[in-house]
Amino acid sequence: MERTTCCVVGGGPAGMVLGLLLARAGVEVTVLEKHGDFLRDFRGDTVHPSTLRLLDDLGLAERFAALPQRHVHAVQLPIGRDGDLFTVGEISSLPGKYNYVAMVPQWDLLDLLANEAKREPTFQLRMNTEVTSFLMERGRVTGVRYRDRVTGSTGELRATLTVACDGRGSLARALPELGLREFPCPMDVWWFRLPREERDPQGLVGNAGDRYLTAMIDRGDYWQCAALIPKGADDAWRAQGLDRFLASFAEATPWIRQGVADRDPRPRSWDDVKLLDVRMDRLRRWHRPGLLCIGDAAHAMSPVFGIGINLAVEDAVAAARHLAEPLRNGTVGLADVRAVQRRRWPTAAGTQMLQRIAHARVIEPLLQGRSPGIAGQPLRLTQVLTKAPWLKRGPAYFLAYGAGRERPPAASLRRSG
Repeated sequence: MERTTCCVVGGGPAGMVLGLLLARAGVEVTVLEKHGDFLRDFRGDTVHPSTLRLLDDLGLAERFAALPQRHVHAVQLPIGRDGDLFTVGEISSLPGKYNYVAMVPQWDLLDLLANEAKREPTFQLRMNTEVTSFLMERGRVTGVRYRDRVTGSTGELRATLTVACDGRGSLARALPELGLREFPCPMDVWWFRLPREERDPQGLVGNAGDRYLTAMIDRGDYWQCAALIPKGADDAWRAQGLDRFLASFAEATPWIRQGVADRDPRPRSWDDVKLLDVRMDRLRRWHRPGLLCIGDAAHAMSPVFGIGINLAVEDAVAAARHLAEPLRNGTVGLADVRAVQRRRWPTAAGTQMLQRIAHARVIEPLLQGRSPGIAGQPLRLTQVLTKAPWLKRGPAYFLAYGAGRERPPAASLRRSG
């Protein structure tokens, strides 16, 4: 029977960071990833300053810098009837050399982490391995059952601790004792691409259209576009036709002077527009004996603020710091996994609270055709925030680091240079 010390379910950012940190600390760890590669389009591609500093601490800064990427130094929103762009988050104003968000295809980041982790003798990555259920003995999770998606063969992997990093579709969420709490979301998201021209703005740009919002991520030669539409409106809006949507998108984006129709390649059919069913929820308990949930498996975030990946990576760093020594010594227990939730729960809950406020005060009113804000004051407040340079650092720091920085176990550190 196969056995490992720590079984990590899911090879996303949280799973790969946790696997690398634990392996460097001398823990035997096996990461199970159900796909055959990391190539997935329209995944979160933002690497925030906190993660950039982590990569530097791990000695990976130079290799990461060699990846194709675009740097976002500011977040801009349209204000007023003319759609003038104002900067609400000047990330470049923050101290330190990592005062930007790096836009890197997620598969490149995951390949970098995987290749580095494979250098550790205690690390194993198994692709095309789908976890189908947990092994249970006397109320404790003792590992997983899995299926090889290529051969169809099945097996069991015993583990001292299993960590669920497999996102909002995690098997762990079906365990009733963990208590999933769901929050209403007013929107879904359409993802698509548009070519970018030299005269376009740079960075991350937001716009407002007729009952929808957009976020456009500067990827160098193209824009990664997100259109926030009312929850459940996908079928009805698609029935109105793609040309109508693209025309309204161009109208809401005044700096696209010639309109979307003059930019190629552009979406030619609805197959080029992908739907993200937005959900926001949180487990009341992230653990049970032998099991820990982190990242989206523990708390699925709204795309508002674009910090879901940042939170997942910080979860992994905190988990590695709390668990590396007891896993290595064979003393890991329920108190250790509880400590991870105690550390990370306030940040996850606080971020979701801010996202819910943004849903209620900004996004939902705009999607319903109403003015956002309180008592008709959103424009005045936003102008104050965007015209005072020292006030810009507040939202910039939140975007860059969240509520604070987690530090990895000392045994994992190998500084660049």
